[in-house]
Amino acid sequence: MLCGCSSSGEKAETPGLQARGTVLTTVKPTRQDLTNQISLAGKVTINPVFGIVAPVDGELRYVDRQPSKTAATRPMWVASVWDDGVPRRVEIPKDSILAGRLMDDRSDVTAGMPVISARYAGYGIVADIDSAQAYRIAGAVKTVRGQITNGPGPFECTALGTIAALPAGTIPEPPAPTATPGTAASDAPGPIATGDAPAPGSEPTGLQLVCTAPDEVKLINGASVTLDVVTAKASKVLVLPVEAVAGIQGKGKVDVVGEDRTRKTVDVTLGLTDGKVVEIRTGLRGDETIAIPGPDLPTAAPGEQGQPGGKG
Repeated sequence: MLCGCSSSGEKAETPGLQARGTVLTTVKPTRQDLTNQISLAGKVTINPVFGIVAPVDGELRYVDRQPSKTAATRPMWVASVWDDGVPRRVEIPKDSILAGRLMDDRSDVTAGMPVISARYAGYGIVADIDSAQAYRIAGAVKTVRGQITNGPGPFECTALGTIAALPAGTIPEPPAPTATPGTAASDAPGPIATGDAPAPGSEPTGLQLVCTAPDEVKLINGASVTLDVVTAKASKVLVLPVEAVAGIQGKGKVDVVGEDRTRKTVDVTLGLTDGKVVEIRTGLRGDETIAIPGPDLPTAAPGEQGQPGGKG
């Protein structure tokens, strides 16, 4: 007769479980060509708004420009950022209209901060970006290619402005005309009007990429577009799977596994990522054994910001 009972004193064990902290998976760093490339879903939009950033750290001083309904026929100077007594111009590109000021005049700004919003005159392509994608597009956008769903493409799409979210822009009221002796106030010369009426400021936006298609590409408002975005390329760089690294942008940590299977957490400097692997710029020689998953980052103290992309 069969018996399903275990003998007394025999300890039952759960198969498949290992002691906490046991390293089950490891990987070696490898070298490969790497392209920071992502795909975004966008739409054709009429007169999209985009942002222009400060070129350097300094004090922002706006130029007295009044609202216009006519697009600039060449780059238009709208502000300067003064750094150590030297002004650096801020311009909106041709075929655009000033849409709003994003900062107060004489504000201290940092390089890369949006200070002006502009409105492209005509069809553009707008793709919303979530925060995780934003850190992968944080550098300069090198190339954008578009494909309209069931329509033209692929085609080169020229990126406009910054991907940063824009606050609601403001347009200052035109200064009141001042009268000269013997002249009625209504007849006094004032700023040259560039539009029929003051235009409202620009609307606030989320994180967006805005680009324009070549003239020969037929666009229909609202049509869906897939954008293939490349921000950087690197050749024969040291990489690890993203699962092995705590952190995605800038600085990170990995667990190096010793011959006795113990872990040692080390700091690394991170570079490009394609979402599958991430570049290790410094911190490893390249012959180490690395644990998967990577270490947990410590939880941020109350009131502190955690590292974007980190685990914890």
